[in-house]
Amino acid sequence: MAQTPGMEDFSDLLLHVYRLAHEQPLHAFQDASLDALRRVLPFDSSMWGSATPGVAGIDIHTLHLDRQPAEMLSAYEAVKHLDTAAARVMQAPRATLGFDAAAQFGAPHQKAISAYGRRFGQRHFFITSTANPANGLTQWITLFRAHEGACGTERERTLLAAVAPHFHQAVGYNRMRHLEALAPDHAPGGDALKPAQGERAQAVADLRGTVYHATPAFDAMLRTEWSAQPARRLPPPLLQHFASGSARFAGHTLVVRCHVERDLMFVNARPRCAADQLTPREWQIGWLLAQGLSHKEIARRLDRAPATVRNHIQTIYRRLDVGSVAALIAELHAALD
Repeated sequence: MAQTPGMEDFSDLLLHVYRLAHEQPLHAFQDASLDALRRVLPFDSSMWGSATPGVAGIDIHTLHLDRQPAEMLSAYEAVKHLDTAAARVMQAPRATLGFDAAAQFGAPHQKAISAYGRRFGQRHFFITSTANPANGLTQWITLFRAHEGACGTERERTLLAAVAPHFHQAVGYNRMRHLEALAPDHAPGGDALKPAQGERAQAVADLRGTVYHATPAFDAMLRTEWSAQPARRLPPPLLQHFASGSARFAGHTLVVRCHVERDLMFVNARPRCAADQLTPREWQIGWLLAQGLSHKEIARRLDRAPATVRNHIQTIYRRLDVGSVAALIAELHAALD
């Protein structure tokens, strides 16, 4: 077993993990962070997830497995009602435990979870958790050691308790950075976009609609469409809309777009604007106008009569209540999701 880490090691670790949050893509960040942790606090495998308390054990919302097979989750679901360690950490706002599986799961009625642990090389554990009262979720990281002599120490447990909240904070930074990167940076015609004008709000939620991270205006913006909507939850009609396969919701007051990746929903919301009234053809012509094309050039590109295109342009200007191409561009930019 490697030498017990000191606080200087963990200080360097935190700086490295926050740097990873800004540099690593979404799919790589958690593995890279756990590898960094492994260098100062050795372990063989781990899992990093979120859950709520359930009648028969924890109810897992998200889960990232590190050096464990995918079937571990289904095997755990069959024995989670016997997991007394998970039940303990779920009862506290913050908790970090270190224990030996044989001692924790040694009761006669826990034979199934004991066998599960042997199957997946989980002889010694560290579990660290942080509850979020805003959304009711507990985020946790569990580290496993497979060898009989690889017992954890109290110093390791204490240091893990100190660093774990930073890991949860860093994963939030990484997810929100990913969400920002999903925003369009080019107009339909290919021109680079200026930052979107007007109020926008973003959030990251799980597939059940629980919001993990959000910009300050997100909950208030949802309530303009659903007045009774509780905080840190996606409204059921919105969740059902996205579950049906649609990536865009257009309501009375809001337009909301969702991108699903790694069992998370990356949500962008904005108020409805005048350009939302445009038909797909008018939208296309509007952007061609924004690129500086004349109505005759647009007609040739779209294989339409110049008079037809001119009528479309008049309709666009009337619907947007604009009188110049500059004002048209501003209105079109406001409608970009």
